[in-house]
Amino acid sequence: MEQDIIAAIATAWGEAAISIVKVSGKGSRDLVDSIFRGKRPLKDSPPRFMCHGYVVNQNGEQIDEVLAVWFEAPRSYTGEEVSEIHCHGGTLVAHLCLEELLKRGARLAEPGEFTKRAFLNGRIDLTQAESIIGIIRARSEEALRAATRNLAGSFSKEIRHLYDEMLNFSVLLEANLDFPEEDIPPLTEEDAISGLLSLKDKAVPLLDRARKGNLLREGIRVALVGRPNVGKSSLLNAFLNESRAIVTAIPGTTRDIIEEVLTHKGVPLRLVDTAGIRKPSDEVEAIGVEKAKKTLHESDVLLWVIDGNEALHQEDLDVAEALKNKRHIVVINKADLPLVVTEKDISKILPESKIHIISASTNRGIEELKDSIVELFVENGDVNEGLNTTARQLEELRISILNIDMALKALKNNMGEDVSAACLAEARKCLERILGLEADEALLDAIFSSFCIGK
Repeated sequence: MEQDIIAAIATAWGEAAISIVKVSGKGSRDLVDSIFRGKRPLKDSPPRFMCHGYVVNQNGEQIDEVLAVWFEAPRSYTGEEVSEIHCHGGTLVAHLCLEELLKRGARLAEPGEFTKRAFLNGRIDLTQAESIIGIIRARSEEALRAATRNLAGSFSKEIRHLYDEMLNFSVLLEANLDFPEEDIPPLTEEDAISGLLSLKDKAVPLLDRARKGNLLREGIRVALVGRPNVGKSSLLNAFLNESRAIVTAIPGTTRDIIEEVLTHKGVPLRLVDTAGIRKPSDEVEAIGVEKAKKTLHESDVLLWVIDGNEALHQEDLDVAEALKNKRHIVVINKADLPLVVTEKDISKILPESKIHIISASTNRGIEELKDSIVELFVENGDVNEGLNTTARQLEELRISILNIDMALKALKNNMGEDVSAACLAEARKCLERILGLEADEALLDAIFSSFCIGK
């Protein structure tokens, strides 16, 4: 089906050396020629050949001196005919070029529509498309390498290989059900269980790598919690090595959520400084305390910060109670002064908790605390083999493995090969959604709407 010609500014807003206006769709070259004036039009130039000239408005007045180029289908980013105008960077000139194209029939591209067309035209699969946003948003070299591996097809190849094996095994499993009269060697229960275990053995390590890669992409949300005036804001400043949060001796200084991101060993740490949890003294503090309690449930790991120079208060114990059954690290702060609270005291309240003794004011123990946060999620802190996956891809892979387990359970409990085959079919569908083999319009819209306009 022939699609509209779409256009957008592909570079970031603001002053820069150049801005690029990108156009895609059949007829995009002729559309650019309608506003481009050079020694020769694009239609008389070979693809991928930069042409010098000017962009003019409807009155023939020059807007800017530019370079223009076109790409022949299917050898372009979108797989369609694509043209670009490279104009001077600025807050106005690129918008004037875009405006002239829109006046002549182009439509402003939706967020991610260029990449969506690349997927629909078979230039890339869905995992590669989603890796592009991972490249754009990478916060570390490790995250960038993982996303680049995905763009090159690393993740999709492994998912495709797993999918093909699953499909071939499904054929054997379902053949006994659909064609019992045919001369097909029967699949014994032992062989069926062995085949499913083999699929699981391949899927589980892939899930582990995907989880590591998702940490590179999304980061670890770390909440600093505790009663007022124990040094949460000082700890945030020590993590960042800058005065980001206001620090005073007055309890309750932090009234709202403060979020900052730093990268440690390639993993983004999304630090959240919260209001001290206690009975609030006024309405504003009450709002901050409620936000802090909400953060307790939304974060990946909680750092319970304690003032080590004072005996534990009831407010400390209330926080400790809220930490039970949640991933956490206990931080005894102010170790530059005589400590009253000991590791033994904490172990009585929260047995088996990981405990760090630090001084936010002198930076003692800060690097070791960062290491512990990463090691909670990544064994030995190794993320080099991570696959920069999205939360959606991670969840689909997890559910796929869950369905393999259900297929195994069905066979072992004599529930029938038909139940096992149905579970395996659901596992395949999960992989199909990762690859985009089964993707409805709503799913695609949800994925590509997270892209910026022009990508």
